[in-house]
Amino acid sequence: MRARFIAPWKDSTERSAIYHCVSRVVDRRFAFGKEDKEQLRTYMRMYEDFSGCRVLSYCFMCNHVHVLLEVPPLPAGGLSDGELLRRLRRIYNEAAVVVVAKELAEVRQKVKGGLADESLARELHERYTYRRHDLSEYMKGFMQRFTHWYNRKHGRSGG
Repeated sequence: MRARFIAPWKDSTERSAIYHCVSRVVDRRFAFGKEDKEQLRTYMRMYEDFSGCRVLSYCFMCNHVHVLLEVPPLPAGGLSDGELLRRLRRIYNEAAVVVVAKELAEVRQKVKGGLADESLARELHERYTYRRHDLSEYMKGFMQRFTHWYNRKHGRSGG
C-alpha cells in the first residue's frame, strides 16, 4: 500500500477520516480463491475489532483488495484493562493475553500499594494501543497476517 493522501485532520479528536485502500497481489497474479477470500475477511474483521477502525465496505477481487475504512478519533481516556485484553484476544493467542493480563495485574497492584504511578500502566497499554485508530497499522497488520497464512497454505515465501 502506498500512501497518497492522508486527511489533514487524521489526528483530530472530533472527526473521523475515511480512506479507500487498495492492496494488490505480487505480480498481479490471480491468487485469491474462495477459501482465501474467507480467510482474508476473517483477518480483516479481527483487525477491525482490535484497531478501532471500521470497515465501511470492501471488495475482494482475484488479484487485489479494496477496503473503505473509517478511522475514528481516539477516544479520550483510552481503554480499560478489560477492553484492552478483549481486543488483544482478537489477534493474539490466549497464552500471550494471559501474560499481558498478569503484567497489568502486577502493575495495578504496585499502583495500589503506592510503589508505582499510573504511568507504568499507560506504558504497558501503549505497547499495544499505538496501533489503534491508525490506517497504516490497520492495513499492515491485516495484510501481514493474511500473507503469512497464504504463504503457509500455498508453500510460498516472501511478499
